[in-house]
Amino acid sequence: MIGISKLYFGTIEESDRLRYRKGVHRRPVVVWNCTPACNLACSHCYAAQAGEPRVLTTAEARAVIDDLAAFGVPVILFSGGEPFLRPDIRALAQQAKEKGIRVTFSTNGTLIDDDWADWIRDLGVSYVGISIDGTEQIHDAFRRCPGAYRRSLAAIRRLRDRNVKVGLRVTMTRANVTAIPEIFSLMRAERVPRICLYHLVYTGRGREIAATDLNPAEARAALETIVAETKACFDAGFPVEVLTVDNACDGVALYMKMAREGHPNAEKALELLMLNGGNSSGDGIGCISWDGTVYPDQFWRNQPVGNVLEKPFSEIWGRPPEGSLLDLLRHKKEHVKGRCVNCRWLDICGGNFRARGEAVTGDLWGEDPTCYLTDAEIAKGGAAS
Repeated sequence: MIGISKLYFGTIEESDRLRYRKGVHRRPVVVWNCTPACNLACSHCYAAQAGEPRVLTTAEARAVIDDLAAFGVPVILFSGGEPFLRPDIRALAQQAKEKGIRVTFSTNGTLIDDDWADWIRDLGVSYVGISIDGTEQIHDAFRRCPGAYRRSLAAIRRLRDRNVKVGLRVTMTRANVTAIPEIFSLMRAERVPRICLYHLVYTGRGREIAATDLNPAEARAALETIVAETKACFDAGFPVEVLTVDNACDGVALYMKMAREGHPNAEKALELLMLNGGNSSGDGIGCISWDGTVYPDQFWRNQPVGNVLEKPFSEIWGRPPEGSLLDLLRHKKEHVKGRCVNCRWLDICGGNFRARGEAVTGDLWGEDPTCYLTDAEIAKGGAAS
């Protein structure tokens, strides 16, 4: 994640301690795709799966939570499918909270009625991310469900009115990138304090719409728009938390922009980007799927690294065998190929997003094609602009 608001405006944000720190083998944020069930059929869903796969029982899931707590996992992000379709989700979230784990949700929001909103508030959920992908027409087309936008917006309002921290989650494609200003306008109008803008990952249904991904010029333009809209929020007296996700070269491009502008935070931003280290799949973030399979991140679902029914997550993550995928990912700068090898920004980017690089090249360490930095910009000894 690239903290646009943090880097450009120097804000202090809740996840700073997780996002900017040195060292490998840290305790990861765990994305738990706790159910494959979903009431929508979104065009970009990375987790879409046919059939009726195995799902951890309540007892098995409780054992996982006990292990995650003992291991020191700081955050569980309950996702899906749609997490609120899992029948025992309240009991599992309650257990995680009681064990001292920060509980968050990623949801389409359409199921959050007053009862759910009251429960979320009463439990003390730290954050709920709700998907909004543009205007009503764009969003409903993206989600393949008429009326989804209105139901998601109603959930945002219910949570906001109960003082639950809520944020927007946006996946950027050519179909909705021009709606970014309108999404930010919605944030200001509804007083939503946080937004995560995701670059498309070519897994699940996302593979089917890869051709709609932003090209290099469009990705750069999107970053400029995001920075401008973030500034508009701050100028309006509404400081928001803004992040882009799954394309670490956004951080490099932002730093170069700040350097060109003579921005007073430029060197501090560079320092923070070095601490962040870019892509953290297999290190700072991990994934448990509904059947107990563990993945380096929630998108990279063709690269299992274990299963919690066979070995606890703490052992899978904490003691990976030498030469295993998790071990290699924690030294990924030694293995990346192509332009990454001689890129001056490798310590900041970390080789960008491996799932996307592999999806396009067929090589675990192949170039991520969404890197939009020019050869001149990545050349060692080149100017930072």
